[in-house]
Amino acid sequence: MEFNVKDYKNVTLLNHPLLSHKITQLRDKSTKTNQFKLLVKEIAILEGYEALRNIETHLVEVETPIEKTLQPVVSRKKLCFVPILRAGLGMADGMLELVPGATCGHIGLYRDEVTKEPVEYYCKLPVDIDEMDVYLIDPMLATGGSAIDAVNMLKKHGAKKITFICIIAAPEGVKAFCEKNPDIPLYIGALDRELNENAYICPGLGDCGDRIFGTVKGAK
Repeated sequence: MEFNVKDYKNVTLLNHPLLSHKITQLRDKSTKTNQFKLLVKEIAILEGYEALRNIETHLVEVETPIEKTLQPVVSRKKLCFVPILRAGLGMADGMLELVPGATCGHIGLYRDEVTKEPVEYYCKLPVDIDEMDVYLIDPMLATGGSAIDAVNMLKKHGAKKITFICIIAAPEGVKAFCEKNPDIPLYIGALDRELNENAYICPGLGDCGDRIFGTVKGAK
């Protein structure tokens, strides 16, 4: 059956000219490390603005030049951003710029070059994560394996309210993720055509971690 993202009710495919423009720049193989890193941060801010639309607020008293008033502020201590290492770190800066003071956890996964399956090597999360709104972030949703494993790790540590944000996704990854986690909101910046035989997203942007951290030939 032909893939249709609209069949997945938990998926939001973001559609904004500025977001599309920046993702196009991100795809360009001539984009150097410093610019690539900045673009990932800016894209995370744009996506985070949408994904955090319903975050909890509470009222505080402030004094304007005219009078005292009760106004809403974000409950920062109840927010936790969790990048999947290492590429997710590039998005974390943007999310934290949106909500300075929010908590940040980390999950370390890498893809085995032979099996293409994710391998866990690190997990550090807040002890009270069960009381937080958790935003899992990773630029690429390819096979979906890393995202699914990361969600399982979050749930194992008690997380109850999870949202996943990525920049580029393949249909195969969306399908796999949503079949395992139909209750978890998924925000996507761009939906690409397919995975190739090496499980890379096409047209994609290459290895996002390598391009963020300059560990690919000619990146500088």
